[in-house]
Amino acid sequence: MQKRTFISTIALALLASTTAIAQDKPLKIGVTAGPHAQIFDQVKRIAEKDGLKVQIVEFSDYIQPNAALAAGDLDANSYQHQPFLDLQVKDRGYKLVSVAQTVNYPIGLYSKKVKDLKDLKEGARFGIPNDPTNGGRVLLVLQDKGLIKIKPSAGLKATPLDVIENPKKLRFVELEAAQLARSLDDLDAAAVNTNFALSAGLNPGKDAIAQESAKSPYVNVLVVREQDKDKPWVGKLVKAYHSDEVRKFIQTEFKGAVLAGF
Repeated sequence: MQKRTFISTIALALLASTTAIAQDKPLKIGVTAGPHAQIFDQVKRIAEKDGLKVQIVEFSDYIQPNAALAAGDLDANSYQHQPFLDLQVKDRGYKLVSVAQTVNYPIGLYSKKVKDLKDLKEGARFGIPNDPTNGGRVLLVLQDKGLIKIKPSAGLKATPLDVIENPKKLRFVELEAAQLARSLDDLDAAAVNTNFALSAGLNPGKDAIAQESAKSPYVNVLVVREQDKDKPWVGKLVKAYHSDEVRKFIQTEFKGAVLAGF
């Protein structure tokens, strides 16, 4: 009887030790530099009040955060919109799912050469992101602004090859999304995702010569591995992100350049 009690005591002690270690290990959340990182600083502060320890890991591109999450190097990421995630899952076989909507970044069109899209000259070099979803997104914005026309069947994944009308004969220069703001000196105009625009010192409300409509399918999402989606910490993280404090921070800090999508 004494031996059994002794063994049970050891087992309980080991279990308690393991639980403590698991709780002490912070959740690693991947974000891109700029607004996503700034917002998650606020989320982290609120989540920690609910017992979650959070470590923010910043990335400078759109590919590595999903690769790191799929590999188990992250617990979640917050930087991408749903169409981009869908394409990554399809193309790379990632077992990743979105668990909440976060923010919306209306993409802006910028230029150091002209003040209005209509002033672009024939043959102007126009920079667009080289990833399929953001590239297609920009082409849809240009279509909405009347500069080009795209094959109706292309949908959200349109590429320059799907452009069927291009009166100004725009020449599309495909670059990494993070490089576009820094390439404005070499281009006639470019589309720059809001997080990269803000990081480059651009003010979307003042500096953009045109912006995407607020009615967009490109709301950003919080993403985890499929196997983790029902874990308690996910619900706590979503609750922290969807808090009134975070909503107010977004409204105050970004003044319409970033919109709460929840």
